[in-house]
Amino acid sequence: MKNFVIIDGKGHLFGRLASICAKELLSGKKIVVLRSDKIEISGKHIKTKLKILSRFKKRTNTNSKRGPFHFRNPSLIFWKGVRGMLPHKIKKGTNALKRLRVYEGVPIAFWKI
Repeated sequence: MKNFVIIDGKGHLFGRLASICAKELLSGKKIVVLRSDKIEISGKHIKTKLKILSRFKKRTNTNSKRGPFHFRNPSLIFWKGVRGMLPHKIKKGTNALKRLRVYEGVPIAFWKI
């Protein structure tokens, strides 16, 4: 478990934590984010909820199996937020994104850390 930066997501704001993670990933660090289901989004609860729910209704005109995919899983929502802050279409960004691990809750491997 060396060379990992372990971040507890509870109480952190979504965008601020994602930008810090993106910056550290580009510098070459490996990051593990735990309890991604407890990451907070700023703003009024109703407005935030409606924004998230409106994202799930979007589909394509042709084949909806081809995408775009709108994740419901909190860990994948955070992963996609970090991906948006990285140059993921070039090699440097792809390698940086591979160094990110996001979990909901705390897995058994991280209980004693």
